[in-house]
Amino acid sequence: MLEILKNRFNLPDDQLAVFESFYHPLKVPAKTILLREGEISKRAFIIKEGCLRVWFNNDGTDTTFQFFFEGENVSSIESFRKQTPSLFTIETIESCTLCFVYKEDMDKIFKEINNSSDSVEQFLDIILDRQLHYMKHCLSFIRDSPTTRYINLLSENPHIVRRVPQHYIASYLGITPVSLSRIRNKLMKENKF
Repeated sequence: MLEILKNRFNLPDDQLAVFESFYHPLKVPAKTILLREGEISKRAFIIKEGCLRVWFNNDGTDTTFQFFFEGENVSSIESFRKQTPSLFTIETIESCTLCFVYKEDMDKIFKEINNSSDSVEQFLDIILDRQLHYMKHCLSFIRDSPTTRYINLLSENPHIVRRVPQHYIASYLGITPVSLSRIRNKLMKENKF
């Protein structure tokens, strides 16, 4: 845990050790809901092992819009910080080993890192990276075909295709599993992957 925090923030070891004491270990099986859409987030997570997905209910169909893997933080940032209902659900895809921090403890961490401009900038970079991911994903639905979205996923994030079940990938691409199967078969025939 200390290593993950150390990689994220440029802070002294003694301060990192204090922050680490705020995190609690958690092991959960696949398909565990960590936060439901509409609930207020009380915890933020760091993934030590496993994979999570973030999805929302779209007229009775769950629509996946992001995946998270080892070493990444995941939470409903808006819900966690502002104590408003979450716009999405966080669910494990695989059995996961996580660490979580409660909001009250994270507020203490934020207060401490506010005194370090480097740490604030690193935290803002994490938020900006996630925002950039959402923007790219949204724009790809406007300008790219489903085939192009899948090809881009293969080239930019092949680990997702290797680890995530096809029906979640189809949901992420905004298509049905049958359509994804057709795209994959067509690309294999053309030797594009």
